[in-house]
Amino acid sequence: MPSKTPSSARILLVDDNHNGLKARKAVLEENGHHITIASAEDALNVFTGQKFDLVITGRRMGRTGGLELIARFREASPAVPIILISGYANTLGLTEANTGADAILQKGPHEVAQLVRTVDRLVRGRNGKKKPPSAAGRVKSKRKAV
Repeated sequence: MPSKTPSSARILLVDDNHNGLKARKAVLEENGHHITIASAEDALNVFTGQKFDLVITGRRMGRTGGLELIARFREASPAVPIILISGYANTLGLTEANTGADAILQKGPHEVAQLVRTVDRLVRGRNGKKKPPSAAGRVKSKRKAV
């Protein structure tokens, strides 16, 4: 039976910033991931219609924000890891505990490297041992928002 590696993850990438979507999609595909992109309005339908190993969402988007989407994703499939990306993560004090995400990334010069490392860590964790649904929303890392 072939084992699944982090390089074959199916990732739902959600944002209303088309330039950010294209850039993140390109980086993740270069790292071997299979990317599906969706707007905030379409994300839940796409998520429930397919099987994903990971979701990456922005925080501020149109009428449906990232925090609302995270809550809906958790209701639909609590074990799927979620990364929240925000330009104001540090300023707003966003944490895994207060957003329901498994990881929070600050937009900026180190975002690409952090994104690749975080995706690989969460996908490896999902393939090795799934977290129980009751763990959704708990702090998963020792890194704290400043």
